[in-house]
Amino acid sequence: MTQYTNTISTFELLERFPTEESARLYFEQKLWNNKPKCPSCANQTPAQVYHHPSRTGLYRCKCCQTQFSIRSNTVMHASKIPLRKWLYGMYLVVTARKGISSYQLAKELGITQKSSWFMGHRIRKACKNNDAILSGIIEMDETYIGGKEKNKHQHKKTQGTQGRSTKTKTPVVGMRSRGGMLVAAKMDKVNSANIQTMIDKHADANATLCTDEATIYKGIEGYKQLMVNHSAGQYVNGIVHTNGIESVWALLKRGYHGVFHHFSDKHIGRYVDEFVFRLNDGNVKRSTLDRIDSIVFGFSGNRLSYKMLVLM
Repeated sequence: MTQYTNTISTFELLERFPTEESARLYFEQKLWNNKPKCPSCANQTPAQVYHHPSRTGLYRCKCCQTQFSIRSNTVMHASKIPLRKWLYGMYLVVTARKGISSYQLAKELGITQKSSWFMGHRIRKACKNNDAILSGIIEMDETYIGGKEKNKHQHKKTQGTQGRSTKTKTPVVGMRSRGGMLVAAKMDKVNSANIQTMIDKHADANATLCTDEATIYKGIEGYKQLMVNHSAGQYVNGIVHTNGIESVWALLKRGYHGVFHHFSDKHIGRYVDEFVFRLNDGNVKRSTLDRIDSIVFGFSGNRLSYKMLVLM
């Protein structure tokens, strides 16, 4: 991965990529290493791919005759939004600590809100990374995302869900290694079996789990486990606490309430992926362009059409 020395401003970003051609060359270098790759037959041999005679950035594969560009079979597939605006949109996503709304993104890019909403979800799809293996001390906790019943119109309220009920909210479960990586995902049903599956997938065999005293964590098998008793007013007991993962939930909820105001249940997984990305690969300790690079590396093979998005 190319290393850049400084975090850059918006002005510096636009100076680095002053033209559509410069943005195209950037994407081609990151995704293809400057060797055009056919999305149909994965042919990367330069001799088997030739440039379109009249359209810069358009290629044709000599093996299968597929015509393609750097957008093909990526999250930018068939998008008419200029590549420079895609780069700027990615910049805004990685530098906005609590996220950026589709209305603000539309204003910054000079596109419609519908287009910016679609772009935002496609960028979030490129942020998806569920393969991390955590080690050391791992904090684990769950949270519930959704609006408060008292704030809803009377006809939208669900009976029997007053107070802090979670019946109409979406559960999200997370694991964070102490001082390290984070994994989080929407979980349709929070129970011991699903918790065990998530741990087995993401925890090193020698890891130590830190949780609260909730029943769903009491049946965990195969790992050393430490518990903090929140119901008794205990939040820290030496090295035993879940403050790290709870700080993630605090940030997620500030984004929910202060920026987005609402996460649709069918899309919440991608919003969670975005926040996880910013705390891992998009960490503010890394150069801005390195963080953008990390999103680009998730572009290939992650095509998401508008029809797929609204019907899923």
